[in-house]
Amino acid sequence: MLTWFQETGEVYQGQFGEFTITTEDRRGVVLYRAALTIAAITFGLGAVLTLQDNHGTNFDMLLFGLFALFCAGLGVSLWTIHIYLKPLHLFLQICWAIGSLSALGLSVGSVQPLTAALYAPYSWGLVGVGFVFVALTGLFVKEAFCFNRWQAKLLILVVPSLLLGHWLGLLPVVSEKTLLGIWASIFLWFVLDKDFQSIPPDVGDKTVFDYLKQSKQLPS
Repeated sequence: MLTWFQETGEVYQGQFGEFTITTEDRRGVVLYRAALTIAAITFGLGAVLTLQDNHGTNFDMLLFGLFALFCAGLGVSLWTIHIYLKPLHLFLQICWAIGSLSALGLSVGSVQPLTAALYAPYSWGLVGVGFVFVALTGLFVKEAFCFNRWQAKLLILVVPSLLLGHWLGLLPVVSEKTLLGIWASIFLWFVLDKDFQSIPPDVGDKTVFDYLKQSKQLPS
């Protein structure tokens, strides 16, 4: 694992010149993957609890704690992910912030537990918190576009299908449970596969980032 952080001195050819992968670059990628792994694990545990028929008295509190960890992990991932298009990167971060603040507001301001407030069809609370999953779907779009990962492509379809289908009351319970199980399983598969991916591809072409940064600094 320590080799993940060691500079190899290898020189890569980018679109606008050559670049190297530094220790700081590698740490950023490892942090991105670790945070995304935490998000996937906590989401998976939350899905397992949700799919159980018998919910104990501490169910809502435990599920809220798992959701908070999921949001935290996703937030760190969105902070450390490398995306060439800065407006898109900022948009995903804003979506995450809106969704997280909506969840916090519902938890503090509603007499119902967060799970109950979100479960009802046509719940406007789900619309607000749903921005977290807009950000998550955007992350999957980036991974599918850059790395052609089939798990990400499948999740791009599953996530909005389940959330919109539930919000509109179009899906029977058995379909919702099936989609939730698929989501949680493929999400975990995705991050485990990603954890063993080579570090440099997640860094991207650093010359493109430098070019875009310098272009903004040039006078118009």
